[in-house]
Amino acid sequence: MCLSNRRPATAVIPLVSVILAISQPVRADDLDQLPVGLQADGRIVVPTNQILKPAGKQVTFPGRPVDMALCENGQTLVVKNMQSLVFIDAATGSIKQTLPLSLNPRSKLGFSVVGLLAEGDTIYASDSENHVRVAERREHGAYFWKEPLALQPPAVGGVAYPAGIARVGKSELWVACSRGNNVQRIDLLSGKVKQLIPVGVAPYMICATAKRIYVSNWGGDAPKDGQLQGKSSKTAIRIDPKTGVANHGSISVLAREADEWKQIKTIEVGVHPCAMLLSPKETFLYVANANTDSVSVIRTGMDKVMETISCRPEGRLPFGSGCNALALSQDGWVLYVANGTNNCLAVVRLGVGSHEWIGEQQDHPGSKVAGLIPTGWYPGAILAANGTKLFVANIKGHGSLSQPRPAAKGKKSKDHLGSVSFIDVPANEEQLAKYTEEVNANNRLAYSLAGLAKPRADAGPVPVPQRHGEPSIFKHVIYIIKENRTYDQVFGDMKEGNGDPNLVMFGEDVTPNHHALAREFTLFDNFYCSGVLSADGHSWVNEAYVTDYLERAFGGFNRSYPDDGSDPLAYPSSGFLWDNALAHKKTLRVYGEFVTLDYHPKKATWTDYYNDFTSGARKIPINVKSNLHTLQPYTHPHYPWFPLLVPDTYRASIFLEEFQEFEKKGDMPNLVYLTLPCNHTDGTKPGYPTPRAMVADNDLALGQIIAAVTKSKFWPDMCIFVVEDDPQDGFDHVDGHRTVALVISPYTRRHFVDHTAYNQTGMVKTIELILGLPPMNQLDLSATAMRACFQTRPDLTPYRCLDNKIALNEMNPPLARLKGEALHWARKSLALNLDKGDEADEDTLNRILWYSTRGSAPYPEHLAGGKEE
Repeated sequence: MCLSNRRPATAVIPLVSVILAISQPVRADDLDQLPVGLQADGRIVVPTNQILKPAGKQVTFPGRPVDMALCENGQTLVVKNMQSLVFIDAATGSIKQTLPLSLNPRSKLGFSVVGLLAEGDTIYASDSENHVRVAERREHGAYFWKEPLALQPPAVGGVAYPAGIARVGKSELWVACSRGNNVQRIDLLSGKVKQLIPVGVAPYMICATAKRIYVSNWGGDAPKDGQLQGKSSKTAIRIDPKTGVANHGSISVLAREADEWKQIKTIEVGVHPCAMLLSPKETFLYVANANTDSVSVIRTGMDKVMETISCRPEGRLPFGSGCNALALSQDGWVLYVANGTNNCLAVVRLGVGSHEWIGEQQDHPGSKVAGLIPTGWYPGAILAANGTKLFVANIKGHGSLSQPRPAAKGKKSKDHLGSVSFIDVPANEEQLAKYTEEVNANNRLAYSLAGLAKPRADAGPVPVPQRHGEPSIFKHVIYIIKENRTYDQVFGDMKEGNGDPNLVMFGEDVTPNHHALAREFTLFDNFYCSGVLSADGHSWVNEAYVTDYLERAFGGFNRSYPDDGSDPLAYPSSGFLWDNALAHKKTLRVYGEFVTLDYHPKKATWTDYYNDFTSGARKIPINVKSNLHTLQPYTHPHYPWFPLLVPDTYRASIFLEEFQEFEKKGDMPNLVYLTLPCNHTDGTKPGYPTPRAMVADNDLALGQIIAAVTKSKFWPDMCIFVVEDDPQDGFDHVDGHRTVALVISPYTRRHFVDHTAYNQTGMVKTIELILGLPPMNQLDLSATAMRACFQTRPDLTPYRCLDNKIALNEMNPPLARLKGEALHWARKSLALNLDKGDEADEDTLNRILWYSTRGSAPYPEHLAGGKEE
């Protein structure tokens, strides 16, 4: 929603500039030993090297909230949640009602992006598909759904994916339709769409003044002839030539001509312009730019940007604050900016030329951040109300701590616990300074700033340098990305670490090489995925960052599911790890990451490829292309990702064939990306190997690669990192984000267990330090490098690959040979879409895998959730 002078706002005493306090030492050892989750002192550790200690009172509920509005004369706060509307008493914080969007708990219909409006006793909320949902308050006070308002489908096909909504005039509701690249005018008397107004790419929010309508375009203006472009959800979009990421943002200005409206101009702003907010007299329009960490200030009479305000907590920090929501104090002196990635509100004192003040404040020529207020995880909506209160909806809330089961048992990454913070406006400068100090401590600002120190000229080579740009012993990094396992599912049987053997599905009999590598080198039992699923998981492993586009999509990824590099709008302006490497003159080779999925002949089966591989014929073609034009020159043209028709041992052979050429030439790339996705499995689907056979294949492929590399001439200069992209909603007795990770090198400590708290951002940072690269953003800058697992002297003993104990072609039986539970789960597997990562229902797939690997052992409902639907 768009706040203006029509909504109550808060008053704040004049704020003078507050020095951003740094209260912690440069070391971060205190955080490095804490497991992810709720701590004894009430703080919450999240898997991005950050701590949550939000200000005010916290109201929590299952889900991920993306928008808020006040209704019932400000007495009730309505929250647009992941799959429901949540009604909260604005005075007490008690939840009055939860109105689910669907009565089916397995429904995929949800609420994403933004778009909520309260009008009297009626609530309008845009869903993630084709409608504006309408809820009406009845006499007894509860809300019920009415008939929804249908939107016209986009010309590109699929769903409209509506976002922001606004009331214009007495009888019109305007809706920004992201996939149609238009605004739809709905006549509320007839319930019909009366006009489609073309705007920019992926319109996000609508703000109306007396004469103009403003629309923020997430993807900016459509590309013109000659401009480099990609495709975002089937729409052409401007992209950066070096990264392939969307690089334009704009505001459409609409004006009336007779009874029609049309775009008369656009205003260029920062990248990912999302939330907008009008000043009390509609003189200024403030625009949050999530992919440039800024707010653009537009003077509406001139339709011109007057100022761009940087909202990072400290000017020296790189990209990574994620400004995505706004609120304004009642008097218009202070702008509150939700810095999603910093888990805080930036309190911005507006300067001359960006406010409607007169007289006394003319001594402040420019706007600046006066302080910070701590929030929950990823604040995504703000309301300023009643003169003294701030309401903040935190999209990721408290993390994976929702309790659909006993409190001690919440161990799945998708136990989303959203929150709304009820925060009193800071009473004075001292309170704001204290809040600022807490935010900086929670985000390890001192540690981050120390990480920006210039490399020392006299620094000698070590495995992991202390500073970015200092020399490393290693010259080559192999980065292996696998798919979707938690720690306990694989390593729960390892007595050396903190595992639960009762949760193991692919133990040592299935994964002998994983276990041997963890024992011979280092076992990490406190390593976490930073994300939840493949859409954000591949962003975390490649960018150490996730954008507002992805964080707001969990109510329905109907615009795109960009785990494969196919949507330029999904990624941060800082680019990818490989861009960082190439920019610093490092060489690169990519095997399977961000490639097309249509590599196979339509009738080819897993058995066809397996026989083709084992016979040595290699007659069935495999041809892939990168989904990023920037990555195409470095991508192996025959190395596939999904679907899982090709065994991982086949993938390993493709890599090893080229690796032998590297050996002959005496040179190999500095950075090698390599995907091994088959541990995802295809369930018990007939025509495919059993889950344990697919994981055994994945294990053998890894062992073959490590054995070959450790016997090569590159081994003394080599470091290999292995990680899962996400935990696939799996269960783990510590936390659902905890996962399998390995670091293999001559300098890796042997027979060691590293209990340090690491995550994917820290693995990216470690690779950057080894290759002499700078940090890409604030999260890899603040991450804990994986230093504790290294030693100063090398052990060049090569690894010996262990044979598989499970036949790789152990096939799932056909339906005709099955009965009982086996038939039930085989049918469930056939019903799932397993050709693309994460298209299948995760809970169903987990149950299939449990039955296949554990048979009659009781399914861990206490960790995994409710009964099967």
